Amino acid sequence: MSTEVPVQIVEQQAWLEPVENGLQKAVASAFEAAGPVGRSAKNFLHGVWLGHPLHPVLTDVPIGAWTATLVLDVADAMGHRECRGGADATLKIGLAGAAAAAVAGLTDWHVTDGAARRVGVTHGLLNLTSTALYTFSLMERNRRNRAAGRWLAFAGFALSGLAAYLGGNLVYGKRIGVNHSQDQAYPEDWTFAANEDDLVEGQPHRAEVNGARVLLLKRSGQIYGIGEVCSHLGGPLAEGQMQGDTVQCPWHASRFSVRDGSVVDGPATHPQPCFATRVRDGRVQVKLRVEEK
Repeated sequence: MSTEVPVQIVEQQAWLEPVENGLQKAVASAFEAAGPVGRSAKNFLHGVWLGHPLHPVLTDVPIGAWTATLVLDVADAMGHRECRGGADATLKIGLAGAAAAAVAGLTDWHVTDGAARRVGVTHGLLNLTSTALYTFSLMERNRRNRAAGRWLAFAGFALSGLAAYLGGNLVYGKRIGVNHSQDQAYPEDWTFAANEDDLVEGQPHRAEVNGARVLLLKRSGQIYGIGEVCSHLGGPLAEGQMQGDTVQCPWHASRFSVRDGSVVDGPATHPQPCFATRVRDGRVQVKLRVEEK
């Protein structure tokens, strides 16, 4: 329980709410104002093309680079002046990586809610402060004040570690960025889902199949089935809007194809499970569709 105390302290900081609200609105407005280009940029930054969030991929760059900076700075302090060039180079690489990771992280963060939103904004502020310290460190190095530059970098590394701790809570504690649709035990054999008469043409229908939630859609004599729990944060897709062959999650506007469950628009990056369907004596049966290898 003691390891959760820092997170609990962050969650109780109500003064952060205006910051959270203002920043979320600003990010959303920026993407919306850019129209189709903004949508494409948002999908790229979420990692729709990658199949999982882009942000954790980019965070490896500053973490790895600044760890190298730490090691080389320690060697420099011990008298190995030949390490100075490497320390400065890895510090610069880390700054570039931190900027890219920040943009992707902010994009993911602006579609979070509740405690995850507060922990996320604190995570971001800590990383921003860490990046500022590394920037000041580089300035001091350029002024040939290497001792001050090293201490600023050490402080930045410590803050990065604290930010990484909060980032771990977001993923493993609050499950941000993981596939929420996999929580369901989907049928692998033909199983009754609904009566065909219960399906209304063109309207999503929620069915419970052995406790798992399945979205069914009847269109032009064809019945489609995908997982009803949104892979992003578990939103109810059956309550979403249909746009052609796609359904939009009512929580954060992720869009999925009802034909194969693929992601059309983020913030979701994981596809929905897809089901084969058939009708026997007016009863719709489904089973999980397994991709052929």
